[in-house]
Amino acid sequence: MIFKRYPAFYLSCLLAFTAGHMINYSVIMYAQEVLGSDLLSGVGFGLCFGPPIVLGWYAGVLCDRLAPVRLIHYAQAVFVAAAILLLVADTMLPSPASRVAPFLMAATFAGVGWSFVSPARMAAVTQVVKSDELRAGALALNLLVMLGFGLGPLMIGVIRSVTGWWGVFAVAATFFVAGSGLLLGIETHRSNRPPRHVMHEIREGLVAIVRRPLLGQFMLAAIVGYLAMGPMQVLLPRLANTQFALGDLGRGLFLGTLAIALMVGGVGALKFASGLPAGISILVATTLVGSLLAAIGFAGRAAAAVALLFGVGVAGGFALSLIVAGIQVNSDEAVRGRVLATYTVISQVIPAASGLAAGALSQWLGARQALIACGATIAFVTLANSLWMRALRKARH
Repeated sequence: MIFKRYPAFYLSCLLAFTAGHMINYSVIMYAQEVLGSDLLSGVGFGLCFGPPIVLGWYAGVLCDRLAPVRLIHYAQAVFVAAAILLLVADTMLPSPASRVAPFLMAATFAGVGWSFVSPARMAAVTQVVKSDELRAGALALNLLVMLGFGLGPLMIGVIRSVTGWWGVFAVAATFFVAGSGLLLGIETHRSNRPPRHVMHEIREGLVAIVRRPLLGQFMLAAIVGYLAMGPMQVLLPRLANTQFALGDLGRGLFLGTLAIALMVGGVGALKFASGLPAGISILVATTLVGSLLAAIGFAGRAAAAVALLFGVGVAGGFALSLIVAGIQVNSDEAVRGRVLATYTVISQVIPAASGLAAGALSQWLGARQALIACGATIAFVTLANSLWMRALRKARH
């Protein structure tokens, strides 16, 4: 198992991704529960996920210039600063109004940290694992991304029940420090090529994607796959209320199904991917995501919706894991950081944009009809893409 061969690196990844999602969820929940503002919650969410849209491109350039582990240390130090700001605001500032400024600064720091830590860790895995283990290494990393996504809110709930918010922020900072400490014995190297203008290097990475059909088609497959994330985040909570009349606990369990299912899909990709053709598997799994997502809109009972949502998560986790591995394996080393940063930007922008569109569609048609329309669109677009994506259809890995 790849985890046993590189335990320090992958444990560091798990700690970092868990702590990062603890910060994200904390920003949203703290604004709602302590600061008493849905507006600040939305602004904080935007600050956590907005910076990668701009800084992600520069992060790719740095991944191809610097040793990736060095860049990880810098990015995690920014996350530690965000956690400390939240801790200081919670424990030392008396009123919610006085905490707004450090809260917003912490959310911004978190967004800056995400801009660099994700592509840097994706670039690092290519130097940490052996070349013939790269696909398995990339699949393992993506599995830990999903596991951190699921563990983040769980850790918040457990720690808050014991210590309150200050413990959440302290543990998140500790996880980042421990994650950086685990990397101290891991060496990665910087590029030997001379740096050029940033915009030239960004353009060079985009050209590398366009000129290689398989790489470009992996990116398009990622765009379609991430289209499902926005509607699920926006529409499922509303359906849990209006269609299934679930209480607070029921809604939590309903929405938590997705995180568990994503991890199951990631484990499946890690275990079975070597025996399956990657391209066909991605297209089939993404079609299944759209079809099952649309079916949730027709579900009349919560149990059926949970089963369908579990299927969406498993298929989505499987497809996205194979996409990430395919991008890793098929990128040239000279531009790999910039290519991976492009994927990171996609993973941030597309869910936000599709969530906005789903919300507008729900306002016009209703949540059920909007979910059916979104799911059907994903399935139809994937089937249409399968007709012309010849390079992806033939891809073995």
